[in-house]
Amino acid sequence: MIELTRIQTIYQSGMPAFVVLPFIDFAREHPKEAELLKPKSPRIPDGDYIPNEVVGLTIKQDMTLLRAWREYLGQTQAEVAEKAGITQAALSQMESGESKLRKATRIKLAEAMGINREQLA
Repeated sequence: MIELTRIQTIYQSGMPAFVVLPFIDFAREHPKEAELLKPKSPRIPDGDYIPNEVVGLTIKQDMTLLRAWREYLGQTQAEVAEKAGITQAALSQMESGESKLRKATRIKLAEAMGINREQLA
């Protein structure tokens, strides 16, 4: 059994009501239950919002927004290229920043990845 040293007790009317512990500690003791709580797929926000993880990839790893979205969504270049009706080589050039995205191509790529075009602008 793990020693719970990083727990937080929440009190109501002076009595302990809840205990909060780090997820990693919970997962260590209850791996099956923890697996059920993990998100099954990346979250795609509505509108033109971009998830923090995607922004982080573009800044910290100097990725293009196109590549950051693709990696965040867990898709391969081949999968996205096929859905968008372009070659994998063309997608690779677009992701590297070698070629500029045309509006029509941006729309195809956004649809192929399941995001809206404003999120790829």
